[in-house]
Amino acid sequence: MSKFAGIYVAMYSAYDAKGIVDKERVKRLARYYASSGVKGLYVGGSSGEGMLQSAEERKQVLEAVLEEVRGELAVIVHVGASSTRESMDLCIHAQQVGADAVSSVPSVYYRLSEKAVENHWQHMIDSTNLPFIIYNIPQTTGFNLSFDLCKRLAQQEKVIGVKMSGESTFELEQFKEAGGDDFLVFNGPDEQFLAGRIMGADGGIGGTYGVMPELFCKLDAYFREGRFEEALQLQHTVNRFIKKLLGYPSLYGACKYILNLRGIETGEPRLPLLPVLPEHHESLVQLNEDIRAASLNYLS
Repeated sequence: MSKFAGIYVAMYSAYDAKGIVDKERVKRLARYYASSGVKGLYVGGSSGEGMLQSAEERKQVLEAVLEEVRGELAVIVHVGASSTRESMDLCIHAQQVGADAVSSVPSVYYRLSEKAVENHWQHMIDSTNLPFIIYNIPQTTGFNLSFDLCKRLAQQEKVIGVKMSGESTFELEQFKEAGGDDFLVFNGPDEQFLAGRIMGADGGIGGTYGVMPELFCKLDAYFREGRFEEALQLQHTVNRFIKKLLGYPSLYGACKYILNLRGIETGEPRLPLLPVLPEHHESLVQLNEDIRAASLNYLS
């Protein structure tokens, strides 16, 4: 399990000027994170706009990531889709190209029973030999993983953990207890990373990590070293940046613009996600400078 515990960037999409997946841009983005100290990448999730891409596009992104950083970073690929058939296809592809693990939300749109969700996930689990990580994000899917279902799934050797993006650290703690000591729990809400770690998370997977990976790596290091007061102060610093990012029309648009300022072009987010407007550029330049200054300060 130590192979997977740690800091994972929920990797953004990377398109060309026409909004088409650009594999070279994907590779440059993956290389940027490989030099930042993170444990791995979570590909095709919310931050990666996986639900807004075709299955073929999702495969192209994963292939580009693995061509660039396979063996350097652990790569978890989100395979959730509306249909079980498509999710299984993405699982099989992930195994064929060398991903380290797969992960999935429940099917969206239809209001599914717990039994239906369990069956959906079980088909993915059975489709490959890859480790499977449950993705619980009730605020977007409308489905909140129960402790009983978590416990049942965790009894299977291939089900190694859960990405807990719900807002309750109490529930995070309960998922850890339901799964047992060898069951991984990844903190989802970036703004309460430290709280999640204190309550039992083994690491984190987050979208805002993408513009400040060094800060989250340092925050995790502080926690592991027992330097809790310093960790709390750094979480406060990170949260000030997150609050500003959330003030823009699109969190992903803001993050992608910041990366562009650093010479890493990823294009605009795919509609209906909004890009940032010219009127936001000046404040994003300042925010980028503030994040870079904090990173240099904490790493010096």
